[in-house]
Amino acid sequence: MIRFDPETYMDQHSDGPAPKWSKGTPILINFITITFLVCSPILSVECSAISVWPKPREFSWPTQQATLLSPSFTIESPHHQYLSASVNRYLHLILSEHFYPLSNPHANLTNGPTLQTLLVLVNDLAAPLSHGVNESYSLSIPTSGDKASLIAETVWGAMRGLETFSQLVWGKPSWVAVGVEVRDWPIFSYRGIVLDTSRNYYKVEDILRTIGAMSANKLNVFHWHITDSHSFPLLLPSEPDLAAKGAYGSDMQYSPADVRRIVEFGLEHGVRVLPELDMPGHTGSWAEAYPEIVTCANMFWWPAGSEWADRLASEPGTGHLNPLNPKTYQVLKNVIRDVVTLFPDQFFHAGADEIIPGCWKADPTIQAFLSSGGTLSQLLETFVNSTLPYILSLNRTAVYWEDVLLDPNIKVDKSLLPPEHTILQTWNNGPNNTKRIVSSGYRAIVSSSDFYYLDCGHGDFLGNDSQYDQPPGSNPGNGGSWCGPFKTWQTIYNYDITYGLTEEEATLVLGGEVALWSEQADPNVLDARIWPRASAMAESMWSGNRDEKGMKRYAEATDRLNEWRSRMVSRGIGAEPIQPLWCIRNPGMCNTVNPFV
Repeated sequence: MIRFDPETYMDQHSDGPAPKWSKGTPILINFITITFLVCSPILSVECSAISVWPKPREFSWPTQQATLLSPSFTIESPHHQYLSASVNRYLHLILSEHFYPLSNPHANLTNGPTLQTLLVLVNDLAAPLSHGVNESYSLSIPTSGDKASLIAETVWGAMRGLETFSQLVWGKPSWVAVGVEVRDWPIFSYRGIVLDTSRNYYKVEDILRTIGAMSANKLNVFHWHITDSHSFPLLLPSEPDLAAKGAYGSDMQYSPADVRRIVEFGLEHGVRVLPELDMPGHTGSWAEAYPEIVTCANMFWWPAGSEWADRLASEPGTGHLNPLNPKTYQVLKNVIRDVVTLFPDQFFHAGADEIIPGCWKADPTIQAFLSSGGTLSQLLETFVNSTLPYILSLNRTAVYWEDVLLDPNIKVDKSLLPPEHTILQTWNNGPNNTKRIVSSGYRAIVSSSDFYYLDCGHGDFLGNDSQYDQPPGSNPGNGGSWCGPFKTWQTIYNYDITYGLTEEEATLVLGGEVALWSEQADPNVLDARIWPRASAMAESMWSGNRDEKGMKRYAEATDRLNEWRSRMVSRGIGAEPIQPLWCIRNPGMCNTVNPFV
């Protein structure tokens, strides 16, 4: 038991007057009520180790001590446009959050001085936010003295350290863990989220909130799937009609000023914004402005009486750019140039997934090309040959979905995709396709739909889907969701994205992304669809999903994720729960001692 006089302690260590303590009440009871720090099974006050998410690579807190954070606490750092914005944001958060953990951190209070200052030191202030930038940091919060130190190689690593520090503060008045030493750096340099803003529109504020939550989870790439067959919400100066006619409405567009705001917000949070213009498939919305360059636009996606192989699209919303029409490339040059101007990131995602044979075959000029001995793969090669060199000329690395190389029917020859300038993003067949990509010498981003698709398990969106009208007792299969079942946080957490790869092949895996496709998602469900499942991926990408003995640590992660989800909610992120509160109040009772097979 800790014995001290709280009134004397507050007089000595607070910048303000000591609080008024009730008379005739045991000190221990006041202590629990005020600080939520003392653990006692007699009083049914549960305790836990302090929780940080993602778990740092090296974290030491041997004394489990805590001290008061000074009400005049400050953060001192070198001036830098984006780091300074981050410091101001975290200073406000640390002083005002007053988060109360679900389970009280087990901490021994010190009689030392209040923590007055966090000193931030950065070795390289000039390093830009780009793929592979050093995000390492070390954090030291001593048991004596009034200063803590955060040392990082770059400002982006400093931002990661500021987030860790913020999670070591809790309660009201604010307590901070001391005697803490952290050395931290990510396993994977690419850790992202794909958000589709074409099928349903998201306001700028929704995107900013998502980027802010990503930063808190130490994710660093917001992959913005901006356009698709359903709408073209991006207003481009050189091609304004694409959004004017292809967006859902004038109030559902992203202006250049909106994009600049999002990109700048990302930089202030250490999150890159990677644009994707999916093409030549998924381009039906382009036909509103340029019907002559889009094949099978506005046609019924699966004509009555036709086989699935003869469909025009894999879901409602048809349209492919026509590789044989010279005007296609006139428009594309303007589009690509504008997008590169708006988005400074070194990567440019050019899509190239799900080329549907029936859509191209519906066009008379393509029919003539095929009748003369041409192939659909040659059409795609024509498209890639006419766009990739221009993308590279603008000093960008091209990212494509895996289909461009791995599709069984329509794909390009490997010689057209130089590995030094091309990254492939995998979404089918789990680790098998990752293996195929890296064994061919390409860098890979892993977004396997078997593990990382957040929209899976919610059924289908067709209005008269007969698979939902079956006799009782019928096998429901995957519930109508092509990628069902629902991907639980543990499914996501436990996936090893380098599974089955050699050590050399594993070095080509840049990292991973969870994806939210928006056929059945919009701002009303955005937070709950993403969080805290994306948090699970974030930790597995940052520090892994195994403990120091090499064992999967999802059981240990459960309690920490409960706490982190609660803190995210307190910060305004509508993350869904992973367990009843009863489980947190009754540690271990929601586990099982028997394996499920």
